[in-house]
Amino acid sequence: MKVRSAILAWVVFAVAVAAVAAVGYRQFIAARDEAGLDADAATAAADGPLPIDRAEAPRPLPELRFVDGAGKPHSLADFRGRVVLLNIWATWCVPCREEMPALDRLQSKLGGRGFEVVALSIDNDGLPRVRRFYEELGLKAMGINVDTGGDVTAKLRAVGVPLTLLVDREGRELWRKLGPAEWDQPVIVELIRKEIGEAPK
Repeated sequence: MKVRSAILAWVVFAVAVAAVAAVGYRQFIAARDEAGLDADAATAAADGPLPIDRAEAPRPLPELRFVDGAGKPHSLADFRGRVVLLNIWATWCVPCREEMPALDRLQSKLGGRGFEVVALSIDNDGLPRVRRFYEELGLKAMGINVDTGGDVTAKLRAVGVPLTLLVDREGRELWRKLGPAEWDQPVIVELIRKEIGEAPK
């Protein structure tokens, strides 16, 4: 009798876990569809080693406001005229921590008048924590940016971090990737060069 009860309890637990997973997946799909992204584009076949959700057409982004490392206010509009790789991250996010050095190297390699990596932290503790994080990892090429309003993830309909968007010179979303990547590997660098309009090297 006890064995049967134990088995029944495990079955109930497994069903509950499956139900929660199903709900989470449906919420992810709904958020992605609401953002106007092409579900069929999220494949490695179309974009090599970087599975991305590519917008069906360049998609206008909401106004995003944040402060830089000196506490000076900025918005995404300040970067108009440059292609931007916008990375939404947090110091407590382990995958974010893993990809930050590669983002820093990408900024060192491609950053300039035509391109900028904008790493935007959503840490509630603000600038001091992010500064310590940069120092700890030796990040030097990327600027510090912090979402002090606490609304960036909601405005972007982000379902997790890290979330990375490629933004065109007019401030429109071209594609997004949920999860980390080795952003400075050659195939990704060439993919971004193509978006910038630079010839492959």
